[in-house]
Amino acid sequence: MPSRLRACAPGAIARDMTDVPIAPAHQAPHQKLLIIDFGSQVTQLIARRLRELSVYCEIHPFNAVDDAFLDAFAPRAVILSGGPASVPDAGSPKPPQKVFELGVPVLGICYGQQVMMHMLGGEVVRTAGSAEFGRAFIEPTENRLELLKGWFHTGREQVWMSHGDHVSRLAAGFVPFATSSGAPYAVVADPDRRFFGMQFHPEVHHTPNGPGLFANFCALAGFTGDWTMGAYREQAVRAIRDQVGDGKVICALSGGVDSSVAAVLIHEAIGDQLTCVFVDHGLLRKNEAEEVVGMFRDHMNLPLIHADEADLFLNALEGVSDPEIKRKTIGGLFIDVFEKYAKEIGGADFLAQGTLYPDVIESVSFSGGPSVTIKSHHNVGGLPEKMGMKLVEPLRELFKDEVRALGRELGLPDRFIGRHPFPGPGLAIRCPGAITREKLDILREADAIYIDQIRKHGLYDDIWQAFVALLPVRTVGVMGDGRTYDYACALRAVGSVDGMTADYYPFTHDFLGETATRIINNVRGINRVTYDITSKPPGTIEWE
Repeated sequence: MPSRLRACAPGAIARDMTDVPIAPAHQAPHQKLLIIDFGSQVTQLIARRLRELSVYCEIHPFNAVDDAFLDAFAPRAVILSGGPASVPDAGSPKPPQKVFELGVPVLGICYGQQVMMHMLGGEVVRTAGSAEFGRAFIEPTENRLELLKGWFHTGREQVWMSHGDHVSRLAAGFVPFATSSGAPYAVVADPDRRFFGMQFHPEVHHTPNGPGLFANFCALAGFTGDWTMGAYREQAVRAIRDQVGDGKVICALSGGVDSSVAAVLIHEAIGDQLTCVFVDHGLLRKNEAEEVVGMFRDHMNLPLIHADEADLFLNALEGVSDPEIKRKTIGGLFIDVFEKYAKEIGGADFLAQGTLYPDVIESVSFSGGPSVTIKSHHNVGGLPEKMGMKLVEPLRELFKDEVRALGRELGLPDRFIGRHPFPGPGLAIRCPGAITREKLDILREADAIYIDQIRKHGLYDDIWQAFVALLPVRTVGVMGDGRTYDYACALRAVGSVDGMTADYYPFTHDFLGETATRIINNVRGINRVTYDITSKPPGTIEWE
């Protein structure tokens, strides 16, 4: 089973995730920062920037944060995220007023800045010509601010804007520290109360000095950087033991980074109470089943069932072309398969998943929250009651690079740690349109050549994810003296840190030409090769 599924596929049934923080706050002795989420698609990047600073943080949706929650959580600082709402609209989301009465630093980003101004007595307006989207530049005022230490060495700073509204009047006590063409109050602060607001997004890589700004904010709040993967490992093991007790756990193992780390972590916590299941759904890459089974059964001695269920999946997918139906069909079948093998081992109390944070945010809006669902991930959601199992998800608050760091902490070999992500639906979503066994075979051969090319040129570790998509179109070609009418394929390779944003990898033309020639010469059924240069956003990494 591929690694985007991580450890299983419990359907795309949205569920409330407000009770799943990085680790239960009462178990975490760390200094804590609270991120209140108003629905921005990049809120999780705020958490990434903080974790890079070894700062423990939790993201909670605005409608799950009340006065009692704030008292119990006791944050050392609070960040208010961006979001798609408009502050002047009736019913727009707001944090509790108590946030501003805690006596801790508060940082408002985009919508977070606007709602802060609104609640503290300022004004936010929407006017023609004031919107800013994409790259922008801010310039400092005569005032100086510790939060902006290290900024403006060249007179202005590049930032990333995404707003239609802007602050038109500051709340009492606030002073402007930077401006842009569309935001007269691009950075504002009330230094005495340690309240800070900015109209741009420092969390995205398009704001080059954003990490420094977060470092300054954490320093102002007194964070010492006491959160590490070693500490996370200890907490996770404790949490798994507390949750599972003496119950049995069944864990799907794909051989990808996430399922591998989840399996090893859970095995460390509960030992032989864990049984791993590798599901071959007929949508794997070339030779993948043999490699995964050999790797874990023979070299890591984890209890492993090899479930060959290719016919079940491929028969169910026959004639299906809609990508969401593909995903949900595969997700539903995984539930059936795991239920079957759970019975074979005498029953299981828990189903383990390697769900990661990017999957969660793309799949599910927080309950009642404003986030927009991009696509379903079938390792995100609740389990049908008929399964009689509960979920164990020790990685669902981690980003990919954090999972790799945890894997190193657990002693996994580099060849596991460095594998590119692979989607749970496998080749089904790299084969747009209806799936056939013939098309899957063609795709496997082309993908194997492409990855071999990348490895041969020493580029594999520089790339976040690379694959071939077989396009649902045939094109006319000429081979020798004859006419061909075969499929076109698209090569895809991206660079990324966490999968939330990505840019296409800048291969040389020589590399692309050599790769295209190898594919066309060696894969019967393909006569045209293209290269996908779409970034994320606006595209996604996978084609479906």
